[in-house]
Amino acid sequence: MQRTLTPAERLIVAADFKPGTAWEKYHGKLGVKLQVLKLADSLKGTGVYLKVNSALRACGYDLIGEIQSRGLRVFADLKLFDIGETLATDGMLLREAKPDLLTTVCVAGVNAMQALKAELPDTEVLGVTVLTSLKDADTQAMFTCSTVEAVMRFAQVAADAKIDGLISSAKEAEMLRAEFGILLSLNTPAIRPTWAIVPGDDQNPDRIMTPAKAIRAGADRIVVGRPIVNAESPYDAVMRTIEEIARAAM
Repeated sequence: MQRTLTPAERLIVAADFKPGTAWEKYHGKLGVKLQVLKLADSLKGTGVYLKVNSALRACGYDLIGEIQSRGLRVFADLKLFDIGETLATDGMLLREAKPDLLTTVCVAGVNAMQALKAELPDTEVLGVTVLTSLKDADTQAMFTCSTVEAVMRFAQVAADAKIDGLISSAKEAEMLRAEFGILLSLNTPAIRPTWAIVPGDDQNPDRIMTPAKAIRAGADRIVVGRPIVNAESPYDAVMRTIEEIARAAM
């Protein structure tokens, strides 16, 4: 990391909404957009990041500015994956939108990630290593290695591409920090506070961690979704998580 982050800047809230789950008056992508903006309004002034992916694809890049106008930072979790020429074009089109964070996929390779980063000097570009839902059996089938080995392999690709950071589970944070130091920021999804229960949780239970443990393991930022979004008061859940981050970082 190039600068010290405040506890609030170390929290990314995942605004993952499905159409038809709320806002009965509105349907489809409009309903999803309104849910994202309602969450952004409720978190105004907290200083956290809001992560958007499906909503961003459906509603367009203007949603980034709408969220930023509410005083929040935006993590465009697009997981871009294509040849270098196409990722360069993606970067050109995203430059005007100015997302604070953006994901690509490490399996795209060094040249493609370099092409993307070259077009986005002011955006922190993060490489996704191995999705947090995957288990060893999955990575053995896809990459002929364990989950940890795949994470370390893809992290090296990101380092070679000289992008800014990584997405991986908190379980790998300690070894990634030991291997890469502060060369790459570490951003960890699948964070589950002890006070939250996620019905039908789809994350690999072996790769989830609490906010405090993730920070102590070396994560720069943590991603928390349903425990905050589904809370009775997302604002209160955010402030509780920020306090936990602050205590863990002491």
